[in-house]
Amino acid sequence: MSAPVFAAVQIIQPSLNAYEEIQEALILAEPGDIIRLTSGTYNLEDSLSLDVDNVQIEGEGMNQTILDFKNQKSGAQGLSVTSDNVTLQDFSVQDAKGDAIKVKGVTNIKFLRVKTEWTDGPKSENGAYGLYPVESKNVLIDGCIAIGASDAGIYVGQSQNIIVRNSRAEFNVAGIEIENSYYADVYDNVATNNTGGILVFDLPSLPQQGGHHVRVFNNKSVGNNTDNFAPEGNIVGEVPRGTGIIIQANSDVEIFDNIIGDNDTVNIAVVTYGNDTDDEEYYPHPKSIQIHGNEFGPTGYNPDTSKGELAQILFDLSGGDMPDIFWDGLVPLSQLVFG
Repeated sequence: MSAPVFAAVQIIQPSLNAYEEIQEALILAEPGDIIRLTSGTYNLEDSLSLDVDNVQIEGEGMNQTILDFKNQKSGAQGLSVTSDNVTLQDFSVQDAKGDAIKVKGVTNIKFLRVKTEWTDGPKSENGAYGLYPVESKNVLIDGCIAIGASDAGIYVGQSQNIIVRNSRAEFNVAGIEIENSYYADVYDNVATNNTGGILVFDLPSLPQQGGHHVRVFNNKSVGNNTDNFAPEGNIVGEVPRGTGIIIQANSDVEIFDNIIGDNDTVNIAVVTYGNDTDDEEYYPHPKSIQIHGNEFGPTGYNPDTSKGELAQILFDLSGGDMPDIFWDGLVPLSQLVFG
């Protein structure tokens, strides 16, 4: 996405009035405008929002331009975007009260070299999501870092045409999560020190479900052994510590050429959605899953049997000798009867 020739560039510097200046620029922006935040820390007490198409918000580097929400008093996110053709690049969002950056219902969103972090370490009080595009089309997340989310660091949900690459997720419950989405490529990323490294999930009772065509390749999902710190009741609260990759209830998923190891419980798990649901349209079983060409390191040496049922089932079925790849073997009755 290129800016028009006559695009305005609004330059904002850290100040006591930084929130008012940034939010005014976001409200008054015209399509094609660039809002440039210079180096420094912006102490913000309220959520920022953008609802103008074709706008670029840029800093001077993820470690130079920092939007600090530690003293946030209002708003559910640090930054909320609800407009098309938006680029976010070269800045950080720290210690948001809720999600760091939420993007909803848009077409063409780019996150380039953006960092989200909760700086007090893994805590259930941290916001749920770092980078959080949902119900969107044409999503690019490139060169980003997500640290400390109590749900998922990099999460793409109910979206289509997705690329997550060259990024790092660390000390989140779920490092990278693709949920209820179609056509996603996740590659050249590092997921480490999370509870679960990379999750490909499909859940019931959502407007878009039946996740399919997800490729996870050339990633490192290693050392994901942080205790699960999700708030009570969250679905990711069932993910056992020490999980490399989980595929749940998706179809046409390919996992290849990854390095996966040093995960306490299991390197790869392919599982059926196990909770009761009244959603008659929901298909809870994974199907058409390909796993090949991956390099595995140690796993299963300290399984977490305290969260959900996955690890305990794994441990019981394997007699304590945990495999690199686990499939729960659950199939619909029709398949058992008719093949």
